[in-house]
Amino acid sequence: MRFRLTAVLVACLAVASMAVAQTNRIDMVAPFAPELAKHGTYTIGVQTFDITDRNRVDVVHTTEGAPNARYDRRFVLEAWYPATLAPGQQPGGATRVVTRDPSVTAVLYGRAVRGAAPLTTDGAFPLVIVSHGYPGNRFLMSHLCEHLATIGFVVVAIDHPDSTYDDQQAFGSTLYNRAFDQLFVLNEVARLGRTGSGHFLAGIVDDSKTGIVGYSMGGYGLVNVIGGAYADAAVTANNAPPNRLLAQRTAANPDYQKTIDPRIKAAIAVAPWGMQNGFWDATGLAGIRTPVLFVAGSNDNVAQYERGTKAIYEGAVHAERWLLTFINANHNAGAPIPAPIETYRYSETLKSYPFVHYADAVWDSVRMNNILDHFATAFFELYLKGQQDRLAYFGREANGDFKGFLPRTSVGLTLDHQASR
Repeated sequence: MRFRLTAVLVACLAVASMAVAQTNRIDMVAPFAPELAKHGTYTIGVQTFDITDRNRVDVVHTTEGAPNARYDRRFVLEAWYPATLAPGQQPGGATRVVTRDPSVTAVLYGRAVRGAAPLTTDGAFPLVIVSHGYPGNRFLMSHLCEHLATIGFVVVAIDHPDSTYDDQQAFGSTLYNRAFDQLFVLNEVARLGRTGSGHFLAGIVDDSKTGIVGYSMGGYGLVNVIGGAYADAAVTANNAPPNRLLAQRTAANPDYQKTIDPRIKAAIAVAPWGMQNGFWDATGLAGIRTPVLFVAGSNDNVAQYERGTKAIYEGAVHAERWLLTFINANHNAGAPIPAPIETYRYSETLKSYPFVHYADAVWDSVRMNNILDHFATAFFELYLKGQQDRLAYFGREANGDFKGFLPRTSVGLTLDHQASR
């Protein structure tokens, strides 16, 4: 009897272990997922690399009224890309990541093969840069990163220094650095992607067709990168960096417009933070001319909806733009991966459940991920690949559902559109 009980216990533990592995998948596609959420035809690889911006302003160690401190700002990046698998290699892999509670790590399972050789026979692929929230890390939107790689994009996600789970610093650093970070990563990936660079990205990156995805504070930086100049009031707002550093990227600075990069052809801003705190006004938002897909929950209590994402959408009058709304969702509308099983436990460090950092009280995370992946596919294939048929996916069919959705599965979504003026 004791032997049988021990065998049963071992079997249960094995099943539990398998359940944990299955729970932490980032590549799940539900049976009712919309059409373009299905994985593409490319097998994909993933690799980690780092770059350094020399002599950046060090906001954390700069004191108001004193000379700006300087430092070398190092970035850890993750790249997903179409790959050629070696004999014996199988799709799939596991990555250990830091969670919202930095004392807890989780293992994520996906389709990408760590270190797989890049596919070099299909030419260069459009580039998508992914920028996380505060705090966050480069794996927070890895469901989208993997998905876009399977349909023929090179996707590079950023760990923003001073803004990750395990190195979170003063908010002023994030306010200052986000736009600079995104532009620096674009320039460096373009450099490394040139044929003959010796980097694993050499020859497979077409930076002339670049898209950016930003979530929360990533969206804040994105809006500024594509032409949304900060308002003058932002320079001295609560938590603003010292020495009026944000003035570098306001409409009043004649050099700001010179930083708008024509290689950026499209942007997806998920719950962008800042409008509700006065970081933009009508003048600043009128500078946006890049096509934008805004994504938000109608019950967002962080970036807010009416005074936040929707207000940015309405103010970007010179851009072709859409607003995808998850009705009753909060701030986590589509961007974060499903909460890893390790985050279900109460955290004494955070005095809360880390689970809530990833999940939504109303919407299922996999469903939201699938919907975001679907619309991101249509949007980037339209603007970065020129596939004009993808425009149809932003309209409704005769039965009232959006194109590509099974009957009655687009319930809870609205999609608004404004043409550029």
